[in-house]
Amino acid sequence: MIPRLEIPAAIVERARAGDRAAFGTIVERTKGTLYAFIRRSVGDADEAYDVLQNTFLSAWLGFAKFDPGRPLLPWLRTIALNKCRDHGRRALVRRLFLRANAGEPSVSGADDSAQDSRLDRLDRAIPMLPAVYRESLLLTAINGLSHVEAAEILKTSPKAVEMRVRRARQRLAKFLGEDTEG
Repeated sequence: MIPRLEIPAAIVERARAGDRAAFGTIVERTKGTLYAFIRRSVGDADEAYDVLQNTFLSAWLGFAKFDPGRPLLPWLRTIALNKCRDHGRRALVRRLFLRANAGEPSVSGADDSAQDSRLDRLDRAIPMLPAVYRESLLLTAINGLSHVEAAEILKTSPKAVEMRVRRARQRLAKFLGEDTEG
């Protein structure tokens, strides 16, 4: 289980009031957790840093609207998730545009022979999952959230999260050439 990050309420309140140093403390305490989540979602380390920066920029710009009665990290994860979705949409448009200009077929695929380790293949496979499966998997299996917590962020039911995680694991197992149950 991944440890929960606790940010003192006084720091949150100062950040909500526009204190840059307090917000900097929040960034320092949450950037590792958020980067890991984003990195697994977008697949590329440099792009993940860009998405992380956009996440914190949006958080700073919208911090006055944050409800201090709610936990901070799920709010930041929701922003990160939305930024990952935006990134994915932009990347898809770029790929389609580049393929159309280059005359390439629009079939996505991976060259498994270029990556021989299971972890490398897994890191490449996760971003290829449909967003609903990838998001549920990352929030639960990687970030250690319960299905209830992930459902709140994804605005769905815990049962839907459970089903999406199961399907994500099945697809990853298939991609990795492993047998799956059920």
